[in-house]
Amino acid sequence: MTTRPADRTARPRVLAIAEAANPEWVSVPLVGWSLAQALRGVADVHLVTQIRNREAILRAGLVEGRDFTAIDSEAVARPMWRLGEALRMGEGKGWTILQAIGAITYPWFEHLVWRRFGADIRAGRYDLVHRITPLSPTVPSHLVRKVQAAGVPFVLGPLNGGVPWPKGFEAEMAQEREWLSRLRRAYRLLPGAGATLAADAILVGSRHTGADIPARHRGRCIWLPENGIDPARFWRAAAPAPGPLRACFIGRMVPYKGPDMLLEAAAPLLRDGRLRLEMIGDGPMLPDLRARAAALGVAEAVTFHGWLAHGAVQDVAAGCAVLAFPSIREFGGGVVLEAMALGLVPLIVDYAGPAELVVPETGVKVPLGPRADIVAGFRDALARMAGDPAALAPMGAAARARVLDHFTWDRKAAQVAAVYDWVLRRRSDRPEPLPPPPPLAVPECRGTGA
Repeated sequence: MTTRPADRTARPRVLAIAEAANPEWVSVPLVGWSLAQALRGVADVHLVTQIRNREAILRAGLVEGRDFTAIDSEAVARPMWRLGEALRMGEGKGWTILQAIGAITYPWFEHLVWRRFGADIRAGRYDLVHRITPLSPTVPSHLVRKVQAAGVPFVLGPLNGGVPWPKGFEAEMAQEREWLSRLRRAYRLLPGAGATLAADAILVGSRHTGADIPARHRGRCIWLPENGIDPARFWRAAAPAPGPLRACFIGRMVPYKGPDMLLEAAAPLLRDGRLRLEMIGDGPMLPDLRARAAALGVAEAVTFHGWLAHGAVQDVAAGCAVLAFPSIREFGGGVVLEAMALGLVPLIVDYAGPAELVVPETGVKVPLGPRADIVAGFRDALARMAGDPAALAPMGAAARARVLDHFTWDRKAAQVAAVYDWVLRRRSDRPEPLPPPPPLAVPECRGTGA
């Protein structure tokens, strides 16, 4: 049996497993859907997903049976999801708890996937299997060994996670109900955790994730941030209005994203008319933030928009020159890419996902440190920007160009296609090394020609 097309120019036949893949949702389900769809441009893809995504995928125009299969694992998934929601003790909190629940329920989903597709895999009807979601490396895959035993290579990822809570932010950690994150490394004791990393290629979304993978597996790791953008959804370009510097915050109003730190940092500039701030997003901190703005005497210079639809977010953001985003724990940083796609200059904390997306030519990084240091760093950076607004336009243009060159879904699909080609070559009689790391590569991870 062959595990790859006999014709080197043939498109590989890929079974893409994305338990979370939904065009109408956000976060992980949107990543799963977007990458799976983009891969149709470089491979013959059959998507396997969970039943809860079926109706949205049908509305998107895919044909069930031909383009995708929905697996009904609700008998196990639904009650466990309800348990996870109860343990989180608050909407949007306790992300690590949900990941732990997923590590318990996901094997049942994979069991049903193998029951449906095992015979096809053994018969060589697919050239490789690619698990796109879950994104978390803490969720093991029992399919890896089964697929490889059938002579078919397995690609895993992109994986992301493993970002420690910074010291000095224990209160924010508690408010997010993230007590379980202290025990995160216990996932390595789960059945199948070691076998999962035997995948033929592992796409890792961040330096932290790559460093968390045992050294013996890093030769098969390729850096590929999980977030991407669709240029059709970001057609506007930033056009700040004349007058004071305009900056925006986009995200949930929760402690770890730092909207209160931004407000404190910006207060002197807001009071003297050098800055206008657009706060986009909803969350439990919003009432206190409004009150704080009034207490600081800056309410007239700050607009709290609350939750906005995607198009409306662009309408507001495109009138700004800067995304001011002092989050201290972001895995991927999708909002940073989206702002860069509009031509905004990102002002971020130099930590985790966003820090790996922003380079000096496209944005400004404030060193991670105690809260007071971050506030001071943002205040100084905003003051410099307000004092020299002409310097922002070329940086914004460079940010937009960087996203369009490297972080569109089509570009990511091309990068994954290079991984597929490498994996299939390794299974051939003439194995070849990975391409040399490109400029986007990060330490201890190889690149794919970005």
